[in-house]
Amino acid sequence: MELIIQLIAGALGGNAAGAVLKNQSLGTLLNSIVGILGGGIGGQILGAVMGGGAAAGAATAGGLDIGSIIQSVASGGVGGGVLLAVIGAIKNAMAKS
Repeated sequence: MELIIQLIAGALGGNAAGAVLKNQSLGTLLNSIVGILGGGIGGQILGAVMGGGAAAGAATAGGLDIGSIIQSVASGGVGGGVLLAVIGAIKNAMAKS
């Protein structure tokens, strides 16, 4: 369940970053795809660093607490936004060469 939340938050984070960073936006569809990838990857990395093991144990036990949901939304959104910014910067750098 946490992975699904991270993927959705990543898509939202990618689109939010694309709206803020107009010159790095890839369009709505690609912003969403990159955000989903970034949300999944970033969410898993940040979840492991921030102690996702305890939250994963609670999720498998049948309950999601509000802390793990907030952590999933935050890490997925940040991961999606960061990956979009990186890919957009690479795209812009390649276009200048």
